[in-house]
Amino acid sequence: MARHQDRPASAEAIVEELLQATGQLLRRLRAESNPSELTWSQSAALARLDKNGPTTTADLARAEAVKPQSMGVTLAALEQDGLIERRPHPTDGRQVLFALTEKGVAVRRKHRLLKREWLAAALGKLDPEAQRTLAAAVSVLRRLGDS
Repeated sequence: MARHQDRPASAEAIVEELLQATGQLLRRLRAESNPSELTWSQSAALARLDKNGPTTTADLARAEAVKPQSMGVTLAALEQDGLIERRPHPTDGRQVLFALTEKGVAVRRKHRLLKREWLAAALGKLDPEAQRTLAAAVSVLRRLGDS
């Protein structure tokens, strides 16, 4: 990592630690909440369909910053597993929309529940002072995310 003269070493250390800690937490959350062993792109596509509703391959690819061909492979696997289905586009007969099936909705619900249960249990193992510190850090993390 290039060192900036105007940035104190402690800021660089905080950046590195924050990146490592958030990455580790995200990997752990994914591992604890993915009993179906979906790939990261499959989970992201399901989450996006759950949040935004039926959409095209191209729109999903744009939203996830991947090539349409890559998204097509991801959607084909999800469709084969019965997690999504094709629907006709309401205004353009040349396009197809992808939507969650009942099974897809259930998988998303289960993943969200497992993620929250694991995180709640992990937080419960922290001492009260660590819990207060983490609660205070949430607002700082939100501000970073909004900046």
